[in-house]
Order: sequence, then structure tokens, then C-alpha cells
Amino acid sequence: MSHADATPSVEHDDHQGAPASRPLEIAFGVVALAFSAGYLFLATQIPLRREALPGQIDARFWPMVIAVTAVVVSIAVLAMAITRPAPGREDLERIQPGGTTRVILTLVITGAFIAVWSLGSVILFGYRIEVFPIAAALLMATLMLLYGHRRWLSLIIYSVSVTAFVYVVFGMLLRIPL
Repeated sequence: MSHADATPSVEHDDHQGAPASRPLEIAFGVVALAFSAGYLFLATQIPLRREALPGQIDARFWPMVIAVTAVVVSIAVLAMAITRPAPGREDLERIQPGGTTRVILTLVITGAFIAVWSLGSVILFGYRIEVFPIAAALLMATLMLLYGHRRWLSLIIYSVSVTAFVYVVFGMLLRIPL
């Protein structure tokens, strides 16, 4: 047996990680900064029923804290992407077939949810029906189906319970209009 026979041949591994990409890191930083800056702008536009007294927290406080933190983190991510070499991504899998389609469908489904949610409520057969609980449950179920969940009972239970939790906490307890 020769030395060449004892050495295993190196074959192309289909499960090797994604290659490092500086442009991808910079693009992510730019998108994160744009998104968080937009969120900061929207947080400053939250209408107040009344101004908070000194030492009190108003409706803008937590959205502003989250927005400012997001902007700072986005700037840090962008600065690291520009100044440092792109990190290795050996631990990440390459894009799988259908992955890009799922991302696009997620954006379309989310956009449709926002459009339907903006209706607020509809009158059907003489009854006023809140759109949010129905739209949110359908959003959850549709996204779960899109990403491979196939058990109908858990799909229904999870979608209804998460929607009910959000509706009770935000709509009823915190009285935030949904």
C-alpha cells in the first residue's frame, strides 16, 4: 500500500459553511440602521393623550428606548462590518433550495397582514368584527405552514393561544388599540 492509498481523498463537502462576505455584512448593517432609524422616527410620532409629568413615563418612553438602542447597535454593526474583515460563516449552512422564496413569501404575507390589520374593524351581517384577532391567527398559521409545520392541532392551538395572549395583554390590559 502506497502513501497515496492511505491518505483519504478530499471530496467536495455539500455541508460546508457559507463563504465570508464583507458586502453582505455591510448591507446588513445599512439595512439595520435604516430600519432602526425609521423605527426611531415612528416612535417620536406616537401621539400622547397628555404630557407626562417630571419623573413619569409616557407612551413614547419604551419605544424610544428600544429605537435608540437599535440605532446604536446598528451603527456598531455597520462600523465593525466596514473596519474589520468579514467573519467566517462556517457554522452557517448555505442557502437551501426554496429559502429565498420563503423569505419573499414571508414579506408578502406580513404585508398582507398589515394591510388587513389597518382596517381596524369591519361590519359583517350587522355585527362589528375586530380584524386583528382573525388576521393575527391567520398570519401565525400561514407562516407556520410556510416553514414546514404540518400538525393541524398544534397549529391551531399555537396560533389561537398566541393571538389571544397578544390581544388580552395589549388590547385589553394595556388598552393599546389593535
